[in-house]
Amino acid sequence: MPTTCGFPNCKFRSRYKGADDPRHFYRVPKRPSILRERWLEAIGRTEDTIVGQTRICSCHFTGGEKKEGDVPVPDPEVDPPISVDISALNNSHSRSPMEKKKPKRPRMSVDRIVEGIRHPAQTAVAGGNPLPARPLVALLDGRDCSVEMPILKDVATVAFCDAQSTHEIHDKVLNEAVGAMMYHAITLTREDLEKFKALRIIVRIGVGYDNIDIKAAGELGVAVCNVPGFAVEEVADSTISLILNLYRRTHWYAEMVKQGKKLTGCEQIAEGGTGATRIRGEALGIIGLGRIGTAVAQRAKVFGFNILFYDPYLPDGVEKSLGITRVYTLQDLLFQSDCVTLHCTLNEHNHHLINEFTIKQMRQGAFLVNTARGGLIDENALAKALEEGRIRAAALDVHETEPFSYSSGPLKNAPNLLCTPHSAWFSEQSNNEVRESAAGEIRRAITGRIPHSLRNCVNKEYLMPGSNWPEAPPPHPELNGSAVAAYRYGPPQATHVVVPQPAPQTSAENHTIVSQVPLLSASAVVNMNSETAMSITTSKAEGD
Repeated sequence: MPTTCGFPNCKFRSRYKGADDPRHFYRVPKRPSILRERWLEAIGRTEDTIVGQTRICSCHFTGGEKKEGDVPVPDPEVDPPISVDISALNNSHSRSPMEKKKPKRPRMSVDRIVEGIRHPAQTAVAGGNPLPARPLVALLDGRDCSVEMPILKDVATVAFCDAQSTHEIHDKVLNEAVGAMMYHAITLTREDLEKFKALRIIVRIGVGYDNIDIKAAGELGVAVCNVPGFAVEEVADSTISLILNLYRRTHWYAEMVKQGKKLTGCEQIAEGGTGATRIRGEALGIIGLGRIGTAVAQRAKVFGFNILFYDPYLPDGVEKSLGITRVYTLQDLLFQSDCVTLHCTLNEHNHHLINEFTIKQMRQGAFLVNTARGGLIDENALAKALEEGRIRAAALDVHETEPFSYSSGPLKNAPNLLCTPHSAWFSEQSNNEVRESAAGEIRRAITGRIPHSLRNCVNKEYLMPGSNWPEAPPPHPELNGSAVAAYRYGPPQATHVVVPQPAPQTSAENHTIVSQVPLLSASAVVNMNSETAMSITTSKAEGD
């Protein structure tokens, strides 16, 4: 509230006295221009001399109240009222400088920003049609897009499908989606990939990508990416937790107490803890010494385990830097280990790596832990080994059929089995990190070049070289690591698809296997499930 009236020679110019002063004040109107001109004339001001905070008190209007079109006068009791008929005004009057708005600068689109630097492959989708101004990105098997939206909202529109198969995905996504993000609940075979008409990139929100046919994707011109550094600490910690439960029988003791059993005497404790073993001096065998396998080895050493590992893909000398023992065949590792833990990817060469034959090569009464992929273990053979006591106890976070249920499947009657629901990867931090990384990869694909702008493309060797996928210019030879990069990712010598040589049937890959993203304008997420009508829901604030 101003303290004085801006009218010249106002006889009520004394300072405002608060509640005891009935006056109120009005700003000089900005429009219409005729009314503003009359106000300025009345108070002896011009556009050059008017002060922005100038106000006129109510004492200069008839009845002490300003009505529409009124112009202030020195003394309403003496001077006749002045009013401008605003309703009679038309658009023919010239506008005052205050009314002359500057035209708004058009918002620069992403396409305009990257014009000239975007790769030609980004300007066309399958069939030669140009990409839409805001490409469509689909979250195939989830609903929550709150983490991804801030990263992608200015470059794409997201559709969440919440599907378990491509039959549940809306036709709009199949026809228009340029990018897709997915967890492990849906599988994409060649037949499924062929349903997508415009797809250019798939990002697996996690490490493992065995639920995607990466070779078929490459041949169809679709880059596949993952998030390899995801949840290393969480999965390693969960693995150690499961190992400790097997050795110390903690889970089974807790279940007995929950069931109301009273273990009071030494004999009862011993009976309930049958199979409990001292850890120090035990041999822990790790299959696959990637990121997670290495983290498990470092943690297990603290508990007194003697660490062995088998990984045919690692160069010699790794064992010396970590202070652990290397064996060069799977048979040797199984024979020498008191506990075996799996940390390798699942592929066509190591499916059912642990089967009836390899179980017979393990020590009698050994422990088995799997936090990698369910398909690495033949569950029928494991159930039989647990019943016979050849394997003392097993802990599984992953299963051949997920979600896992004790009431069905070959393991339903297996003793000494501890199962968790593919949750070893989860923590609040890892869940956010993996989704942010996946969304960032999608953003790089939209605003950059495929596949060269991508950090973690897993099917580069299958992408068909040609006009759509030209090689990026070679790095300057003086840049650090350029020689290695040029050696590993040099331009192909032919235009055919390069197929890697098959690995031995018993091999385990060096990549860790843990179970391992949409945006909208107006902060909304589009529901693209084919079983429901397409709708838009306001977003409020998943992952392996």
